[in-house]
Amino acid sequence: MPGSNWIDIGSVEELKRKPLQEVVCGQTKLALSYKDGAFAAISGVCNHIGGLLGEGRLDGDYVVCPWHYWKFHHRTGQGEPGYETDQVPSYALKIEIDRLYVDLTSATQRKKQPQKSHPLARPIVRAEGPIRVLGIATTAMTADQPRYSASDALLEVAVAHAREQLQLETHIIKLRDLSFRPCEGFYSKAAEACTWPCSITQMDPTDQMDRVYEAIVHWADVILVSTPIRWGGASSLYYKMIERMNCIQNQETIANKHLLKNKVAAFIIMGGQDNVQGVAGQLMTFFAEVGCQFPQFPFIAHSRGWSAEDMERNNSEVKNSQELREGAQALVARAVDMARLMVEGQLPAQPLARGGRKAHQLDSEPTR
Repeated sequence: MPGSNWIDIGSVEELKRKPLQEVVCGQTKLALSYKDGAFAAISGVCNHIGGLLGEGRLDGDYVVCPWHYWKFHHRTGQGEPGYETDQVPSYALKIEIDRLYVDLTSATQRKKQPQKSHPLARPIVRAEGPIRVLGIATTAMTADQPRYSASDALLEVAVAHAREQLQLETHIIKLRDLSFRPCEGFYSKAAEACTWPCSITQMDPTDQMDRVYEAIVHWADVILVSTPIRWGGASSLYYKMIERMNCIQNQETIANKHLLKNKVAAFIIMGGQDNVQGVAGQLMTFFAEVGCQFPQFPFIAHSRGWSAEDMERNNSEVKNSQELREGAQALVARAVDMARLMVEGQLPAQPLARGGRKAHQLDSEPTR
């Protein structure tokens, strides 16, 4: 074949042992499949954000990308039904004397179906107006069987103070009212596989974590998180939320992109068991990692301690405590004062210098 560039990629008998594998020829990554007694090769780089197709799996005739599950026909490279205009290159193969060869010059054209930008991907521009306070309640409970939640109650006190006394814009999100999937660990496959917006949000329009992203990234100046203490830690819904917020923190690492600019975080921690310091430490560590600032004395807390399991008394103490209500009001006031300084530019932004973490810019185009 004129202009051919046949490269020996290995023993036929050895390559038969895997239905799908990655083969590297110089600078070219291939996804080599063996199905129904025949080899086929397509580009090993996904059209989406460069996932390694050869590390995926076969689903019938389609190679499934291990990063975000995009599919391409194992012989033609064409996208699955409905996405046929997405196509990765395919390559000619031949067998000679029990060796498999690929012709790199035979690559078909890579074609990308235009992707509509997700609404969350818009530039982050703070709209004019007063300081905006977001409350996030992380207590879990049955929807049609409401009960008293000490952390919820004090969050509502704080947010009401911001709205009614400080004349600010406020909003409360109760995580238990949202239907959102847990993090699927794309980051564990590759740092670049954890995207902004979250890949789950981009793939699943029914996933309601987008409401949290919208509020935290684009709307709020103050983020006030309330949580009960559960076995010495924050609530399960809190952890479910922040695992999905890894896509915010990861942008700092892989793209030097700071999504939470001029944001202040503060916390309300309530529990019938102890370990206030441990819970506060986790909350502060995470929100520091996504770039938030803290007011002086950034949390209030109450706990009956390990030995007191009488939750009725714990709840009654919170209900009847003027001190805790005043503490919640003072907490949000401190956070608002800090946010006002930042929004007005009195606390200048600092360049990011992350010890031990090297930020790098993603390539805009995948290689073959």
